[in-house]
Amino acid sequence: MQLEQARQTETDATRAAGEIAPREATRLGELTSGQWRSGTAAWLGWLFDGLDMHLYTLVAAPVVLQLIGTVSNADPGVKEKSAYIQAAFLLGWALGGSFFGRLGDILGRSRALSLTILTYAVCTGLCAFAQTWWQLMLFRFIAALGIGGEWAVGASLLSETWPKAWRPWIAAMLQTGVNLGILGAAITVGLLSLVLPPHSERYVFLVGVLPAFLVFWIRRHVPEPEAWQRAARESDGERPRARDLFRGSVAPITLRTTTTCALALSGWWLFQFWQSQHLRRLLVDAGTEAGEVTRIVSASFFVLNAMAIVGNFAAGWLARAIGNRRAIVVFLAGLGLGIIAAFIVPRSVNSLAFFWFPLAGFFSGVFALFTMYLPPLFPTLLRTTGAGFCYNIGRVAAAVCTIVFGLLAPVNDYREALLWAGALALVAAGWSLALPGDSVT
Repeated sequence: MQLEQARQTETDATRAAGEIAPREATRLGELTSGQWRSGTAAWLGWLFDGLDMHLYTLVAAPVVLQLIGTVSNADPGVKEKSAYIQAAFLLGWALGGSFFGRLGDILGRSRALSLTILTYAVCTGLCAFAQTWWQLMLFRFIAALGIGGEWAVGASLLSETWPKAWRPWIAAMLQTGVNLGILGAAITVGLLSLVLPPHSERYVFLVGVLPAFLVFWIRRHVPEPEAWQRAARESDGERPRARDLFRGSVAPITLRTTTTCALALSGWWLFQFWQSQHLRRLLVDAGTEAGEVTRIVSASFFVLNAMAIVGNFAAGWLARAIGNRRAIVVFLAGLGLGIIAAFIVPRSVNSLAFFWFPLAGFFSGVFALFTMYLPPLFPTLLRTTGAGFCYNIGRVAAAVCTIVFGLLAPVNDYREALLWAGALALVAAGWSLALPGDSVT
């Protein structure tokens, strides 16, 4: 009964969207000030998401090496503890997507967005003061709660305020915000490596506090979407519950999208995390000076994510041409094949860093498509809950894969784990054929 009421509320909320934009804007000049503010808030939130999430990825090895009190990168404890910390981050991301996604449906998009940003900003800064590896793991876990929640809330905010016909390009712009944040992390680490004394990599986390100042602007200038306000008023307190994701016609949507996201995100995060460790290992084995190693890894990350921006818009263009579902299949297949080709045989640092990694980055544009594809599949008052759960629960699978494949791989050799990353992306491509068709709500 509640689910049927939610569907009726969805119809009312869709009608009410006209109060934000009297008609579908076809040009930038036709967008309302409310749409610009919501778009800016979501985009900046995603930008700082990318910055905060990848600061650790770029300095994981040296920071963990210091915290566990060893002097050798070949120490298996470095890889083991790095994997645990990354797994905790991915687990926090998954739980945050569900937790803050639920708050987004209950409290509203703008309020929940502020809470997510404040959470990940403060806890990323605290990482600079960790004295043990498990303290770093705890701070990264809590920061990830906010990062995971911001995805669901920001995506729903824009799906309810911006023109439906623009969804592929909106998704590309949001994902580009993440990529620019990642580039910002690479630039930050690269520049700080020039001025910080040796073994001071942990202080790059202090840059992650900056997003906290965005919260004050959001609370002052970004109102709740009218679609959410109308749905909340007309629900009469009978709102859908989280368990309604697994009932009726919504259940197949939840299961199919969750499985696809779990497979795809597991493959991508295995690649994202272990590729930089693999590159670092190759450089260390070649006798490269420590500061130069960090700069090369940062430069590789920069090129990879610059290509990811191109991939975001290529994926958006393809989605407009053939639909989201088919575009997801094509890009996931390209991602899997590209990763496998990169690691099926030993390759040089230059080949990996400046051809194969950027190729994978291009096909990572697939993750931009999920941004606007998932929220409209669910009723308004179940929207951030559904999108947050289906997308971010994949982080749990990714967390398990990061540990399992990392520990099974030979010490200081990550190619085997990276080949598994490509295989998972290919399986995700096959499974995504079962995804529901694009929603028109």
